[in-house]
Amino acid sequence: MDLHDIMKTSGVDLRCRIKLVRHQDPRYDIPMLFREGFLDFYQSSQGKAVFDNCDYILSFIGIEATKALFVGMYRVNGRLPDDEVVEPTGYPYPEAEPGGGMYYDLQREPFLEDLKGRLVIEWGKSTRSWCQWLREDLVKPVVEIYPAGYVLDFPGYDEIVLPFHQLEEIVRHPDANRIWHRMLSSVAGVYLIVDTVTGDQYVGSAYGEEGILGRWKIYVNTRHGNNNRMVRLLDEYPDRFRKFRFSILQTLPRSMNRDEVIRREQRYMEKLGTRAFGLNGPIS
Repeated sequence: MDLHDIMKTSGVDLRCRIKLVRHQDPRYDIPMLFREGFLDFYQSSQGKAVFDNCDYILSFIGIEATKALFVGMYRVNGRLPDDEVVEPTGYPYPEAEPGGGMYYDLQREPFLEDLKGRLVIEWGKSTRSWCQWLREDLVKPVVEIYPAGYVLDFPGYDEIVLPFHQLEEIVRHPDANRIWHRMLSSVAGVYLIVDTVTGDQYVGSAYGEEGILGRWKIYVNTRHGNNNRMVRLLDEYPDRFRKFRFSILQTLPRSMNRDEVIRREQRYMEKLGTRAFGLNGPIS
């Protein structure tokens, strides 16, 4: 199956002028921009008139080797004047905007939306050519279509950095993220939650039959995990949980007794100062 086949079955008019773009730049964390909702702004800012003469772009981000993950189809509505460009709050690379650059009004289209974050194509050896016209003779084989609800590959415990919305998707779709469920439920451990608005941290521990997975499921269901300071925080700012970010400080054998896991948790609280300055609070 080829990208052309996918587009035809989705009702895309292939007579339109369409460009394919593959975002990959070692200077920027492109997957993070996609996860955090900043990719639209990132790709609207260009140093050259690359989108002036096309109707639509199909946007991809580079993943392993020469593969590309589909992230959206956009209508090109022309350029925006500088005084209409609004940088989103929290955009991580404000200093990197190209001087004298061009800003495009890119409108997300519903075509292929069900394949966003799921469709993987083979871009080919010409990965330096990040922007290409969709032509009849341009072959982009479909490598894989991830199951609905798939979030991302399990990266290893030390590499986990999950915003709340991704954790929620992983928990809600166990079949599509079965490796995550298996790995997180196989270990106990000490984890970290960061409120990315203020930088406040919370150190917690997980033990028992489902390990870290079981504890993180409680956050998905309650938003606050029944932690006093988080409960108060969400009473004041009900949507703040959307800014929580989850990671793992230390994995431990699931067979380790509860008291020893909690002892490790308390040591991390001490190291990070989360009782005095974070979201843990003093020992009652």
